[in-house]
Amino acid sequence: MLSGSQSYDVVVVGGGHNALVSAAYLARAGLSVVVLERLDHTGGAAVSVEPFSGHPARLSRYSYLVSLMPEQLMADLGLDVRLASRTTASYTPWLRGERSGGLLVERPEGEATRASFRDLTGSDEEYAAWQAFYAEVGRVAEAVAPTLMQPLPLEREVRSLVDPTTWADVVEQPLGRAITSRFADDTVRGVVATDALIGTFASMDDPSLIQNRCFLYHLIGNGTGEWRVPIGGMGAVTDALAKAAVEAGAEIITGAGVSAITPGPDGAEVDWHDGDGQHSVTGRRVLAGVAPWVLRILLGEGEEAETKPSGSQLKINFLLDRLPALKSGADPEVAFAGTLHLAEDYTQLERAYDAAAGGQVPDPMPGEVYCHSLTDPSILGDRAGSAHTLTYFGLHVPADLFDADPGARDTAVSRALASIDAVLAEPLADCLARDADGKPCIEAKIPQDVEKDLAMPGGHIFHGDLEWPWAPNRSRLDTPAQQWGVQTEHDAVLLCGSGARRGGAVSGLGGHNAAQAVLAEL
Repeated sequence: MLSGSQSYDVVVVGGGHNALVSAAYLARAGLSVVVLERLDHTGGAAVSVEPFSGHPARLSRYSYLVSLMPEQLMADLGLDVRLASRTTASYTPWLRGERSGGLLVERPEGEATRASFRDLTGSDEEYAAWQAFYAEVGRVAEAVAPTLMQPLPLEREVRSLVDPTTWADVVEQPLGRAITSRFADDTVRGVVATDALIGTFASMDDPSLIQNRCFLYHLIGNGTGEWRVPIGGMGAVTDALAKAAVEAGAEIITGAGVSAITPGPDGAEVDWHDGDGQHSVTGRRVLAGVAPWVLRILLGEGEEAETKPSGSQLKINFLLDRLPALKSGADPEVAFAGTLHLAEDYTQLERAYDAAAGGQVPDPMPGEVYCHSLTDPSILGDRAGSAHTLTYFGLHVPADLFDADPGARDTAVSRALASIDAVLAEPLADCLARDADGKPCIEAKIPQDVEKDLAMPGGHIFHGDLEWPWAPNRSRLDTPAQQWGVQTEHDAVLLCGSGARRGGAVSGLGGHNAAQAVLAEL
């Protein structure tokens, strides 16, 4: 229950990681803040759970890696969080006629990476193209990253810092053109393309450029684009954020389902229920950590089915008694330590998109596998050293597939397993641990599960299509909310979640930027 007055400087709707970032910054600045979270816990999609009975392994159920959260933000809030680098960036098994192998990209890249490219392609040309392309993209990251915790720059300001050819490749034309013109090998092309498709359903030639925006977000974090493993799981990140918010004086109420937000001349009123009764609270500002589509409903504007976001991913969590052997003969502790690409050659990705756009579950299913326990054994509890977690993230499985066909879920999971088994020297089923009831330790989540569990419309992990992390040149940037990319149609209501400009992924940027807008206004 609320303590004291039911009027606050700021009411934060939703208790995801961005909401907690906002609450921590604002409370540290001396404002009165209350966070209202529908579930019985905070963290949103960035949580750790023990999904398999009889096993202490804590898996990152939804979000699973961290790249975009600025180190400055973590320092500002004094977060006791450690992010560990993975020794392998990626490993991609390949088969060319009678030849087979694996494309290894080390972190940092060394001679083994060069040799791996040579083994696949027969020369050093493709690796030289790889190095040149990512050096150019790295310079884009170095230009954009410092702006993410500042008021929005205009597009022309960012463009002036970037090589014109690189800008055209990444920002102005479909990314597929740059990939197919710069790289000759189908596997290499696919490895580059996958960063454009995480949670994004698009062809690489899509004129909307949503794939380009997804690609950029995956490569600009802290100026390096490195994706790191949070020690203790994703829940360790949001637990630290909740602690920072509470210690600063913010009040967090769980089990508080918000039903309406009513803007007024001096702020807004928020109605919520706790299962026993209705309550209301007022705030000079209300920050919405929910998706913009959900916010419109809370504002009384009704549901618009045609504008509802649609997610595109299949997330499967596994617990293994041991890592499986690979057909390529690679050391599993090297191959699984980074991102293991499956059925993600460029032509396979495009065929999978065409199949899904035509209403069919892709076969083969493109996807990626991660083994966080190789980097962070602590998540295994007393099974450290005798077990491993495995996370599969499938591409090109839009929510529409599962709406249209109740059997599509089982088909998608089966094809994901087939894609994994295709590169293994033994069936994955032989390595699976079993829970206390003797069932295989497998947990699958489709977009509909994400919507049901987290109230993310359409199960879209970004709350909607990502936007460029800068403002169009003719933007109105008159108010602090506009300047920070968190504005809505109501002055007292701001976005603080993934739906804010620059808000996607586990970054805290939506929360930070909303807090800065509030501090500039109040």
